[in-house]
Amino acid sequence: TCSVSGNGAFDGTELPHCEFLAEDIKTCQGNGKIVTISLGGADASVGFESVEQAQGFADTIWNTFLGGSSGTRPFGDAVLDGIDLDIENGSHDHYSDFVTKLRSYTDSANKKYYVTAAPQCVFPDEWVGDALNSVAFDAVYVQYNNDCGLQAYTNGAWNFDTWDNWAKTSAKNSGVKIYIGAPASESSAGSGY
Repeated sequence: TCSVSGNGAFDGTELPHCEFLAEDIKTCQGNGKIVTISLGGADASVGFESVEQAQGFADTIWNTFLGGSSGTRPFGDAVLDGIDLDIENGSHDHYSDFVTKLRSYTDSANKKYYVTAAPQCVFPDEWVGDALNSVAFDAVYVQYNNDCGLQAYTNGAWNFDTWDNWAKTSAKNSGVKIYIGAPASESSAGSGY
């Protein structure tokens, strides 16, 4: 486990020192596994107040976790393969600005980087729907829990075809992949199992 209490933090930040994970990350990558960092989550309330803030945060993510450079790289010399947006609370503003700025780095890099999202199954997603319609994503992991969970498959509310149609007709990346994100057990999601 990596935490501030167990590993200490970079001066002036709450970013833990996790350099001991670098070799594990590189081993996974060497075995063909993609390692990304996810922003947000069910309990996070995040967002941007301006274009400048979104672009500045893209700079930070690039330099701290991806192909840039910084004195505060929590995974040492390991370079992650991309970023996932799991935005479920907060603000939906300026995520397209964030991704556009990040893509300005990744598109000219010497390795493939992935930008993915994990929207709720309701279409369009309240939090990242605008970004999904504005900029290119490589994959979308639709969360089939809560509002339109797996129980929707039998009650006529299943909407994978809606997401699939979006990928085929409206997505900015014509090669975007749509994945079903489903809870593994009743205890792993609030509802929708």
